[in-house]
Amino acid sequence: MTTIAPVNGIEIGYETHGDPDDEPLLLVMGLGAQLIAWPIELVDALVDRGFFVVRYDNRDVGVSTKHDDEGGDFLTTFMLAAQGEPVEVAYRLSDMAADGMALLDHLGIDSAHVVGASMGGMLAQTMAIEHPHRVRTLTSIMSTTGEPDVGRPSPAAMEMLLRPVPKTREEAIEASVEGSRLIGSPEHFDEAVARRRAAEAYDRSYYPEGTARQLLAIVASGSRAEALAALDVPTVVVHGDVDPLVTPSGGHRTAELIPGAELLVLEGMGHDLPPAFLGPLVEAITALTARTGARS
Repeated sequence: MTTIAPVNGIEIGYETHGDPDDEPLLLVMGLGAQLIAWPIELVDALVDRGFFVVRYDNRDVGVSTKHDDEGGDFLTTFMLAAQGEPVEVAYRLSDMAADGMALLDHLGIDSAHVVGASMGGMLAQTMAIEHPHRVRTLTSIMSTTGEPDVGRPSPAAMEMLLRPVPKTREEAIEASVEGSRLIGSPEHFDEAVARRRAAEAYDRSYYPEGTARQLLAIVASGSRAEALAALDVPTVVVHGDVDPLVTPSGGHRTAELIPGAELLVLEGMGHDLPPAFLGPLVEAITALTARTGARS
C-alpha cells in the first residue's frame, strides 16, 4: 500500500517492505519512473536478505506532489542547461535528494543504505555528497557523474528522450514498450511484460510534464565529479555493458572518481532491471553492506 508523507514542503508517496528493525535500505528510482519500476522480485529478495526496504515516488511522478509551473520552452531551456548556461528550473537534484532524506526523517530513520538507478543513481550520489552522515552505503546503478563527456546517450536514446509526448493511453503504452525495447537488455526484452508494466504505470499516474522537469533538473545540476572524488562512503557501481541511455563510460567514471568504489559490469545488461540481473545486483548490495556493517 502506498502511503503519503508530508516532507520537505511537498507530499511523497512511499511504500515500506519488511521488518522496521532490519537494516534500512532506500530505493531511489530514475527519470519519470514510479516506485513500481523497482521489480517486486528485487524488493522481496532484499527483504529476505534482512533489509527494511523503502521505495518512493520522486516529486513530479506517481502519487507524489506534481509541480504545475510552465518553466518556459523546454527545448530551449534544455539546450542552454546542457551548454552550461544558467537557467531557471523548478528544482534541481539537490532538492530531490533532500526529499529522500526528509522521507527518512518521517520514518524515524537516521541513516540508510541508499540504492539508486539511473537518475536515482544521481540522486543517491547527491545524497551521499550533501548528507554523508545519512548514507551507510551507496549503490549507483546505470548512472553517471553529471560530466558532459561521459555516460552520454546514444543518438537513438537521445531522440527517444526528446520525442513528442503521446496524447492517448494507447499511444503512451506503445511509446513505453518501444522505449523499453530500445534501451533495455537486448537478450532479455519481454514485450508482454513491458506492455503490462507500461499500462500499470499509465493507470497509476501519467504525467509527462514531470518527466520533462526532472530532465531539466538533471542537466541544470551540472557535474558532481569534484564532490564524488571527496566522498568517504562505501560504494558499489553497477552498469550494463550495452546500456544505450547512460552509456557505460558513466559507470566507469563514477567508480573511478569515488575512492575505494567497486565496479560491477554486467554483460548483456542495458538500461533496465530484468530478472536475469537481479541476483547479481542483490549479491552486490548484500556484499557491500556486509563488509561495512551498520553505522549509528
